[in-house]
This record gives sequence, structure tokens and C-alpha cells, in this order.
Amino acid sequence: MPKMAEAGSGFDSRGLGLRAQKKLLGKMSSKKIAKVFIDDTTGHLLDNMYKILKDYLPTKKEAEKMLKYLIKTVVKIGILYRNDQFNSEELSIAESFKQKFHSLALSIISFHEVEFTFDKNFLRKSIEECRILIQNLITRHLTEKSKGRIDLLFNFFATPDFLEALFSQDSVHREAMDRIVLDMHKMMDEGNL
Repeated sequence: MPKMAEAGSGFDSRGLGLRAQKKLLGKMSSKKIAKVFIDDTTGHLLDNMYKILKDYLPTKKEAEKMLKYLIKTVVKIGILYRNDQFNSEELSIAESFKQKFHSLALSIISFHEVEFTFDKNFLRKSIEECRILIQNLITRHLTEKSKGRIDLLFNFFATPDFLEALFSQDSVHREAMDRIVLDMHKMMDEGNL
């Protein structure tokens, strides 16, 4: 009969379970898997973001890749949080990110709903501040590959041309942005954004 690992023997079942969850997520990241981890409102928001990405990016494959990176990032951070992996300093960073992201979301809503208020430089600065906070939060938890994906996402969403495409008065993405903003309002009302 095999010997069971004793406490202090170097075997960490919780750490192994966490690594397995992250690895499994990496292999199975799709919209179906995301629905297990992501609520309906967030799912609707992501579906509409995908429509915008599909129209904006040169290929459907690039749009799928961007959405996949976004879902993986959100779910991995959620897994880390639910498994109490963040220390007190990281929890403080997470709270700062939450506040900064909430402010960014309010700005996005305002820029979409109130004509002629769009401030591209303000949005770009806010997105960059969020990127820095996320990188500080996950620095000891995720791989360099994941950190690179996060940079790619935030850099893309801060691209001046992309922001102009979303917020210009004659934007072809207006209908999808209307639905995204409705979902953002709902998420705020539920305390999820």
C-alpha cells in the first residue's frame, strides 16, 4: 500500500489543485466554459464586445483570440481570489484596481451617453493605470505568457483608433455599445462593477 504524504512533506494538494484549475482553464477557454465562471450579464457584455472586435479586427480569428485572452485573464484572477491566493498587499492592490476600473466604467458610460464628452487621452491614461494595477496584482501568480496577454489586451483597448471607432458620433459600433452600456449599468446596480 503506498504511503500517504505527511504534513510538511513538501506535497501541497491545494497548490496542485489551483495549478490544475489554471491549466484546465488554459486548455478549455471558450465561451461555454466561461459561462461556468462568468454571470449572464457579463456574458452578454462579452458577446457584444466580441461583435465589436469581429467588426474592427481584420479577421474573426483575431477577435476570438482577444476575447479568449480577456476571458482567461478574468477567470484566472477570479480563481486566485476565490482560493485566497492574494496576500494583504495584493488585496489592497485589488481594491485599488476595483475602484479605478469602476471609475473607468463610469467614464465609458458617460462618454457613450453624453454627446461630445469623449476624452481619448483621459481614457487611455485610465486604461494604462488599470493595466499597471493588474500587473502588480498578478506578478507573483501568473506566468510571463499570461502577463504578456494582459499587456496585449490593455494596449489594444487603449489604441487611439479603436477608442475613436467606439466613441465617434457616427460609430458603426453604436448598437453594440448601447447594449454594453446597458449591461454595465446592470452590473453596477448588482454591485459587480
